[in-house]
Amino acid sequence: MRWFDQFTFANPDTWHRVEPDRCMYSEKPHDVLDQIGAQIQTKFQQLPIAPAVSGIQPFPHTLKGAETNFYADAAAQTFAVDMLGQKVVIKAEPVEYTYTYGDGSGLGPTIFAGGPLPEERWGEQTRTSHVYKQTGDFQVSVSTTFRGTYSVNGGPDLPIPGTGEFASPAQTVSVWRSVTRNYADNCLQNPQGEGCPGVPSK
Repeated sequence: MRWFDQFTFANPDTWHRVEPDRCMYSEKPHDVLDQIGAQIQTKFQQLPIAPAVSGIQPFPHTLKGAETNFYADAAAQTFAVDMLGQKVVIKAEPVEYTYTYGDGSGLGPTIFAGGPLPEERWGEQTRTSHVYKQTGDFQVSVSTTFRGTYSVNGGPDLPIPGTGEFASPAQTVSVWRSVTRNYADNCLQNPQGEGCPGVPSK
């Protein structure tokens, strides 16, 4: 027979009081912890973990041959669940990102989430940017890999084996081409010149 402090486990319904401030657990506590440990990875992957919010600059239109900035905004999350009658707290932390650019290329897994740029810096190369070589509409997505820890009844944080991958909704980016022409005059001098307001494109 083994003795345990009353506060070792948080569920008093599974204890039998035998003396003041002392309790005896009615089951083998290590068996319960082992069962939770065996199920924790599956539980982790089933959690409603919010994937990253993906960003694209510029959006929804970008230019062929220019740097398009992609980034992911993911947050650490905490969940309280019940497993085998025990109170389990699971923490999920984003650790890696995989970008799919929609034109057959991608990036990752990478630890770089990227980040937004001010508009005056759009077109700069970043760790997560991409250059499209063709025009068209492309489906862009990012998947975030989360690593987790869990604690049972307020105990220490324990690592969860493996990871969980959670995909963000795909977005459509339209890639256009840009054309540069030189003119000898401007629209004030020649209001009917190509590119001037109200003048049809040739």
